[in-house]
Amino acid sequence: MSGSFGWRRRPAGRLLAVGTVVALVLAAGCGDGDDGDGGGTADGGASGAEGAVTIDLGPTDEASGESVRIGFISDGRNATTDQSVDFDVADATVAYLNTHRGGIAGRPIEIVPCEAQLDPAVATDCANRMVEEDVVAVVVGTTAEVEQVWEPLHQAGVPAMFFAAQGDAVLADAETTFGLGDPTASTVGVPISVAEANDVDKVTVVVIDVPPAVAPYESVGAAQFEEAGIDLEIVAIPPGTADMTAQLTPILNADPGVVHVLGNDAFCIAAFQAMETVGFDGPVTSIPQCITDATRDAVPGAQLEGITVGASSPVDANDESDALYRTVMAEFGDGIDTSRATGHGAFTAIAGLDAALEELTGEVTRETVLAAIRSMPETELPNGGGLTFRCSGDLVPGYPAACVRGTLVTTLDAEGRPTTYEARQG
Repeated sequence: MSGSFGWRRRPAGRLLAVGTVVALVLAAGCGDGDDGDGGGTADGGASGAEGAVTIDLGPTDEASGESVRIGFISDGRNATTDQSVDFDVADATVAYLNTHRGGIAGRPIEIVPCEAQLDPAVATDCANRMVEEDVVAVVVGTTAEVEQVWEPLHQAGVPAMFFAAQGDAVLADAETTFGLGDPTASTVGVPISVAEANDVDKVTVVVIDVPPAVAPYESVGAAQFEEAGIDLEIVAIPPGTADMTAQLTPILNADPGVVHVLGNDAFCIAAFQAMETVGFDGPVTSIPQCITDATRDAVPGAQLEGITVGASSPVDANDESDALYRTVMAEFGDGIDTSRATGHGAFTAIAGLDAALEELTGEVTRETVLAAIRSMPETELPNGGGLTFRCSGDLVPGYPAACVRGTLVTTLDAEGRPTTYEARQG
């Protein structure tokens, strides 16, 4: 495919598609499906991009003048996972924005990076460093320490664009926080929609037992199930449980309705294998981190076929939205693995901030950045597969920080890979 592609404005008003929806659960124990070697592949993407669709990035629009300093925080490399690709993606994304999209207000973007290392104290230090470095905004990629990053930034009035904001305090912030995902979409919206489509009145959630993963099924999430008239059963299983047959057999044999599986790939593999052992053949939903190459190796394709997955971005070599990401990484990066879901998140968050500030002119300060983001028109989400975003504070009831109401939804084929992505917004 050829032709230029970027984020485009859509008319204000009701979002185009009707449906229920998603945000990635990026939390301790629910990372990118990696085992520390950086080889995980989420969202069903192929490990390599050979033969992938590429696009024309359009004319040159070079930024010039004094740089605009933007902080970037992500967990990076730590003892549990390796998400250092986020920082490579950040550098490549900024190079693209400075070359083809005029940076911010015509000025080049300069990234100030900090690795949170999946450590609350280090995450807090990263946020404090951003305040001290006097950046005009901070982009937060993949981190489990969302609240530790958020608190110092919020107290200092620093605009913060999160790829996956989570936590009641963070999502309730109507002043300085912006999240590029619907907080309960993949965890609540997708299983509800599949239950309704299959005319069943129960959802059983098999979830890794860590607080950020369990939390969406409490308070607001529980209320959404109740409002939909669907019973909710939560089965929380500790991380590292290799065989879940004993825990799941009585539940799966007792009419569980739709089964929603949420965790990292090792957790989900154990859940899928237990479901196969029991012979469960009812509707199943999941999240992108469950479906990696390791999952496809460990679970028969027939078991994965038909699973409905909510996705934050279309990790698909034949998708035009994903082609933008792949092309940028090929032109401005150096050997970046574009199958990694965490890298997609870094790209979307940084490019999303740039898109939100497209109409900003003149002085670039924390105050002008906040005003520009709050007043932005509805805009296509970079690498969002057709999803749109605006940060007006009223998209998702109860969550003024949420800038997206919607998700991508796909079903898996007989090889455990995505078929087509559908943007559902409401």
